[in-house]
Amino acid sequence: MVNLFNKKTEYLLSFAIGIVLIIIVNQLGSMYFTRIDLTEEKRYTISDATIEMLQNLDETVYVDVYLDGEFPAGFQRLQKSIREILEEFKVYAGDQLQYQFIDPTLDISPNVRQEFYQNLAEKGIQPTNVFDTKGGEKVEKLVFPGAVISYGTREKGVMLLKGNKSSSPQEQLNQSIEGLEYELASSILQLTQSRLKSIAYLTGHDEPTGKKIAGLKSALSEYYFIQEVDISTVNSLEGFDAFILAQPKSGFSETDKLKMDQFIMKGGKALFVIDKLYVNLDSIGGEGTYALPYDHNLDDFFFKYGIRFEQSLIVDINAGYYPVVVGNMGNQPQMRLMPFPYFPLINRYEPHPIVRNLDAVYTRFVSKIDTVYADGIRKTPLLYTSEYSRIVNAPILVSLNDIRAELKPEFFQAGPQVIGWLYEGAFSSIYKNRFLPEGADQSNFVADGKETGLIFISDGDLIKNEVNPKTGQPLELGLEPFSNTMYANKDLIVNAMAYLMDEGGIINARNREVKIRPLDPVKLQRGKTFWQTFNLVAPIALLIAFGLIKYWIRKKTYAKN
Repeated sequence: MVNLFNKKTEYLLSFAIGIVLIIIVNQLGSMYFTRIDLTEEKRYTISDATIEMLQNLDETVYVDVYLDGEFPAGFQRLQKSIREILEEFKVYAGDQLQYQFIDPTLDISPNVRQEFYQNLAEKGIQPTNVFDTKGGEKVEKLVFPGAVISYGTREKGVMLLKGNKSSSPQEQLNQSIEGLEYELASSILQLTQSRLKSIAYLTGHDEPTGKKIAGLKSALSEYYFIQEVDISTVNSLEGFDAFILAQPKSGFSETDKLKMDQFIMKGGKALFVIDKLYVNLDSIGGEGTYALPYDHNLDDFFFKYGIRFEQSLIVDINAGYYPVVVGNMGNQPQMRLMPFPYFPLINRYEPHPIVRNLDAVYTRFVSKIDTVYADGIRKTPLLYTSEYSRIVNAPILVSLNDIRAELKPEFFQAGPQVIGWLYEGAFSSIYKNRFLPEGADQSNFVADGKETGLIFISDGDLIKNEVNPKTGQPLELGLEPFSNTMYANKDLIVNAMAYLMDEGGIINARNREVKIRPLDPVKLQRGKTFWQTFNLVAPIALLIAFGLIKYWIRKKTYAKN
């Protein structure tokens, strides 16, 4: 005979113990916060730098995402991912982060809607057209895949649909999802910084200035304080966090080199975009013109740091376009855009935060770079030409005939060439164990430097924007006027400076990876009938099996009693 009283007491005790355990676990959970990400690529785990930034917000950050409404599956996935990343942000920021999703196409008057669209475009949120099928008909919809972030009296627009345009639409969306944390976190950081870091754009040796670098200044001034500095007239670069040396054309004195060297020794960051050869584009018609070397007097400077720019040019089948006269119609010359092999399009990158998911970069007259041994320096290649490249050593005759000639792959067998390097480590001064320039302060000389980072790119034109010949206004950096194509030159420079200056490490969020796991269409078609039958029969079979097992257990239990 079963003792019902003892059995009831046992059930009550088990229930009470369970309640107590639940309360204890909840109390421990409130005291010791933790989250577990079970995905293989840790897609729901944000970086430590982002967490620290979110936990230290002084005021409330408001995020208005203009991606609400009905969308095709791809944009629904982007919308869902934005919501998920903002939910993760809110876990660490608490009430200091507020967000909402807005449909900018709501039923308002056409004039107000158009003004609203214009306002979003001015904040950098460009619309895109998407096509969907609704009720058996194709429907076109204008989508603004971006957000406006506000902090105090400051606000910033951020595009959330990015990626390499040479990729498929699905891959572009995936790349955009991978970059969500960085785009949102870096924008919040920019708005919340009380002090902008400063960049010196070095002049004094015929570097591009004025309208030619208006696009560069505009791009970087959103994040940093950038100032032109004549290196020959200042005593030092103290007070700046980094400098940019772009396309110098005349020689450096030893004193000027010492100023740059000592800035680097004290932990300063630097971006060098250097042309080794000069080509006059106005003279490439007819018989052409020779590429002439610049006398920078910087060879020993770069060699000491472990790099050498060669007197050569890289030609590439994967090239940008240049207008060529191909005939006449009456008195009017007929122009045609043709690929110019001396204008390589860079679309091959190392998997690194600076260049991850970057679109194509437009270059002109790029030189080969050799690396030289430098003790303790970590070297990372960033930019590659395509596999169909060729190296032409000086003297080099550059002519429009190079455009008209057929570009045969068998003549371009040098393989991918690195044209951009990242160097990290503690460098030694180029004046270590050497006499300092006359008049230099020996007492403040640093022979062995602090940990820092340098980036070298062998194309000075990379940072220059074009100028509209009709209006005289500078164009956006990366806009190629012949084909009216926007390249990623601006993104490359902004990412490069962000990596060099980002002590918190938020840019490392660009390493986030979200894998696409598509179904195999062939296997899906072959196994279609099997899986349809399985999904229909299996649930019914499980219910019958469960009922039989339960019936057997009950019969056995009561038969024993």
